[in-house]
Amino acid sequence: MTPLIDRILPFCLYMAFVAVPEIGSRSGLFEISAHTAAALYPLKIGLVGLSLLWLWKRYDELRWSELARTRDTLLSLGLGAAVFLLWINLDLPFATMGASQGFDPNQFGGLRLPMIAVRLFGAAVIVPVMEELFWRSFLTRYLVDKNFTAVRHGTFTLFTFTATAVLFGLEHHLWLAGILAGAAYNYIYMRTGSVVQCVVSHGLTNLLLGGYVLVTGRWLFW
Repeated sequence: MTPLIDRILPFCLYMAFVAVPEIGSRSGLFEISAHTAAALYPLKIGLVGLSLLWLWKRYDELRWSELARTRDTLLSLGLGAAVFLLWINLDLPFATMGASQGFDPNQFGGLRLPMIAVRLFGAAVIVPVMEELFWRSFLTRYLVDKNFTAVRHGTFTLFTFTATAVLFGLEHHLWLAGILAGAAYNYIYMRTGSVVQCVVSHGLTNLLLGGYVLVTGRWLFW
């Protein structure tokens, strides 16, 4: 394994569960229903989580002691909450890409609570670690120099800041909210040089969003 593969493998596993149903539908070879795709979420999160555990010792940028830097952590938490507020107010027609039914746990009957637990854990823990390793630790530095491990954490050019924020946004159904989120996490990375601070901010955004969805029933945000 190489540093590049270590940081893109979990992300690729996650995105495969998004790409395969889309490829099947567009090609006409097979169709995976929205219910089946939602039911596969525990498998998706489980595989990504296992890949992260397998590679964990290789992620020397995950220095949790950096959370002791109070000012940096307050910045991360503040921006994480701000991104959440932006997210729930940017579900505008022009800022939405395609149709999304979201993830409604009520469709699973007696498995509703376990599915909620898996969804919250995946969104608030697994996804932030997986995405921040890919977007911030890998891609932002790789666009500076292909020998990305030699690039100081938090290093940006105008191009790399803009490109990664836009690409991060286009990964999401709410593309405008996603771009602003990508810019916020990039800013944290630039200011703190810490992937862990980005993980915490991203995790808080997703945790607050999960709580909001459960309280309001606005499943489209999931």
